[in-house]
Amino acid sequence: MASRSSNRAAVPEAKSALDKFKYEVANELGVPLTDGYNGDLTSKQNGSVGGYMVKKMIEQQEQQMAGK
Repeated sequence: MASRSSNRAAVPEAKSALDKFKYEVANELGVPLTDGYNGDLTSKQNGSVGGYMVKKMIEQQEQQMAGK
């Protein structure tokens, strides 16, 4: 059966940079994210990484828009 996942990068060239950013954020938050299987992490841990990534990206965009 074909995968129906809509989780595709809008800019495929950015995948490696986003992966690096994800591991940096996980490290900042103390989440033991590894390359490979992470099924032993809680939803709260995984969600905190994604949420903090979004927060940091929004902050960076706001700074750019403010001309800083």
